[in-house]
Amino acid sequence: MSVFAVVGAQWGDEGKGRVVDYLAADASLVIRYGGGNNAGHTVVNPHGHFKLHLVPSGIFHRATRNLLGNGVVIHPPALLDELDHLAAAGFNCSNLFIADRAHLVMPWHLLLDQLEERERGAARLGTTSRGIGPAYVDKVARRGFRMIDLLEPDAFRERLGVAVGRVRRLVDSYYQAGGPDDELAGPIREATDSHRIAEEYLAAAARLAPHVVDGQALVDEALERGETILLEGQLGTMRDLDWGVYPYVTSSSPIPGGASLGAGLPAVRIDKVIGVAKAYTTAVGAGPLPTELDDGHGTSLRERGAEYGTSTGRPRRCGWYDAVAVRFSVRLAGYSSIALTKLDVLDAFESIQVCVAYRDPATEARWETVPASASVYGRLEPVYEELAGWQTDTASARSWTDLPAPARAYVERIESLAGVPISHVSVGPAREQMIVRS
Repeated sequence: MSVFAVVGAQWGDEGKGRVVDYLAADASLVIRYGGGNNAGHTVVNPHGHFKLHLVPSGIFHRATRNLLGNGVVIHPPALLDELDHLAAAGFNCSNLFIADRAHLVMPWHLLLDQLEERERGAARLGTTSRGIGPAYVDKVARRGFRMIDLLEPDAFRERLGVAVGRVRRLVDSYYQAGGPDDELAGPIREATDSHRIAEEYLAAAARLAPHVVDGQALVDEALERGETILLEGQLGTMRDLDWGVYPYVTSSSPIPGGASLGAGLPAVRIDKVIGVAKAYTTAVGAGPLPTELDDGHGTSLRERGAEYGTSTGRPRRCGWYDAVAVRFSVRLAGYSSIALTKLDVLDAFESIQVCVAYRDPATEARWETVPASASVYGRLEPVYEELAGWQTDTASARSWTDLPAPARAYVERIESLAGVPISHVSVGPAREQMIVRS
């Protein structure tokens, strides 16, 4: 038996879904432990090209059970839409389970997300507007709704009326929104219509009820049987609520500590933590990104890597590999190894830069870690080390020795800077394009 946590080592979008899909063939249970449908995991397999937002990436292995853990926030309409798309592709998702303690994203959470971003103005965070942050706010404030509540219709309707009344007061008095000329007037009416919400969510409950289980009991049973368990993270360390570039963070914890809480298993049961990092850097949303490229190299990375958000379609910000950020992530998450993805995207470059430190132009100080202050981080400049490119196609490589020597040297340099082994290298999205290093 082994419990593996698969964690993003950068700003998210590192390729965790394809790594989980690859590893899930040997797993009995895959658990998504945090976040909501703000995440976007792309999986390419013999069945097709899939974009997952809530459903764990092990869903394509029919013998593998998949659990949405208690740490996930679930928008029932979005989940049903995803299940319908999978059903159309031939997957009935009978191997999907939902923890009864998982919280719900309610219609007003999407509304409050938009109102918050509008109020921030130029300082907006660039959220996905999926209501994830407000849902976690209600969870912490002890007024959230959980999956189990959908299975108790009378109590759900009663609490719903109280919750909607609070939201109306908040919208009217604090945001002073909803006037006749407000573009959000329609969404405000819909998000505060308790009758409509009850009908929609209880109808969703009728479809989702067969999937709802005692999540902790399911996990405990798998542990008792000695089964292999995969814990699937969302986003990455640099978006962690405590350790990311605050306030440009998510509202949950993508690191292994969050995995234990969000999956419902003791931290000491996690045997290995696999960090997933791209061979370069990308991010969606606002906040400092020291290696960001606004030139032709950045455009080339974006187009060659198809760097557009799975959830939003927004173009991702692209830059050279940031070894400082990944080293920071290694110290926090304690990776056993790293899976390096999208090495093939770098095939076209004559030379490649790697950020090995930061420099403060105001003081000339050298930084070798990520500062707590976003304003300080925002002014730091990358200190680069130049490595030779290979300008050879690597997509057909199936073993370590198939890679050109400069590509192997690049991976080995990243490995040295990270301080942990690179166990997997992907040269494309398909399962067979994952190279396992001995």
